[in-house]
Amino acid sequence: MYFADRVDAGRQLADRLGHLRDHDVVVLGLPRGGVPVAAEVAEALGAPLDVCLVRKLGVPSRPELAMGAIGEGGVRVVNDEIVRGGGVTARELEAVEERERWVLADRARKYRGSRRPVPLEGRTVVVVDDGLATGATALAACRAVRAGGAARIVLAVPVAPRDWTARLGGEADETVAVHTPAGFAAVGQFYREFDQTPDAEVVALLDRSRAEGAPVVRESSVRIQTGGPELPGDLAVPDGAAGLVLFAHGSGSGRHSPRNRAVAAALNGAGLGTLLFDLLTEAEAADRARVFDTPLLAERLARASAWVAAWPETAALPRGYFGASTGAAAALWAAAAPGDDVAAVVSRGGRPDLAGERLAAVRAPTLLIVGGSDSLVLDLNRRAQELLRCESRLEVVAGAGHLFEEPGALEEVAELATAWFTGRFGPAAGGDGQ
Repeated sequence: MYFADRVDAGRQLADRLGHLRDHDVVVLGLPRGGVPVAAEVAEALGAPLDVCLVRKLGVPSRPELAMGAIGEGGVRVVNDEIVRGGGVTARELEAVEERERWVLADRARKYRGSRRPVPLEGRTVVVVDDGLATGATALAACRAVRAGGAARIVLAVPVAPRDWTARLGGEADETVAVHTPAGFAAVGQFYREFDQTPDAEVVALLDRSRAEGAPVVRESSVRIQTGGPELPGDLAVPDGAAGLVLFAHGSGSGRHSPRNRAVAAALNGAGLGTLLFDLLTEAEAADRARVFDTPLLAERLARASAWVAAWPETAALPRGYFGASTGAAAALWAAAAPGDDVAAVVSRGGRPDLAGERLAAVRAPTLLIVGGSDSLVLDLNRRAQELLRCESRLEVVAGAGHLFEEPGALEEVAELATAWFTGRFGPAAGGDGQ
């Protein structure tokens, strides 16, 4: 294992690409997992970020095995050896390709909307993925970029098999990998956290990169004093921030949660600071009793809130809590404590019922967001709202389940949370917070 998550992988990869600074560079991430990696590279190089839209053509009986790939501009790569070995007929190949071209067009609409792709002609283009296995997708990406007029192509990945450059057939002018281990089986084996990247995170990262006059976000790794163990966290504060949101993660999750990171990226883009941190140490997280110890989690969230209130960079900022699943109970429990001055609380798919009688003591305006298909949790939230005595609202995301994995669901969560916090924090300094 080499990487904590895709952000860590992106930072390590960026260290290998410093020679490209001050060049006319565009960074393209391969959706979805390659985009968080590419975002770190783009930030380090001071380069624009966009997506390189390609789709793997999976063998029908083994979809994870690529028999080829397609890309924008009609690019098509087929591995005849895998097609023959998999017994794939021409009709089956055509059916897979037709389906993936529909997905490709849908992704283009979702990620870019009405915006045009970043121009590539005459520029150095860095194509980034979270790893390389068969090479079919990367090969299609390089051909698509070359067709777009790139003067030079750099293919950069955190991890790849030792023979990876031979698989590319010279399509890239330069190849960069942080690690090329023996015994390569799958990209995910080299990451501690390798959850699927949500579309909402891709959109938020692209929006943050593209927005004219977007706030500069200062990011840092911190260690939070809790009166017990020090807890690691990721602090992001845009210039002129209007407030700071502390994330309380649900059971079995932590600061690397891709869903919470997607929401955090959207908040950052709106001029709000965020603190994602682990409420428990790795050893404590293995203890189920601690995972569901709401008073303990709430105490640590409150101590983290006090820590950022004393941190010079964030001391003047109003604060809010964003709780997911069981973390929502911790957020509401902390907000009910005497003297807690949190300005707003948002719950995503939360279990506010676990805060029990403390709900009546919450003073901060509270937004409860629940998936329409998450019937049990929706019922629990309706009952909990009846106990709240503060300003509150229940928003139901139609068709969404507990994890908001459905298309557009997490984007709606991010929009609702952003509006709730900005409405309670006020405008960012020097901007309108939008």
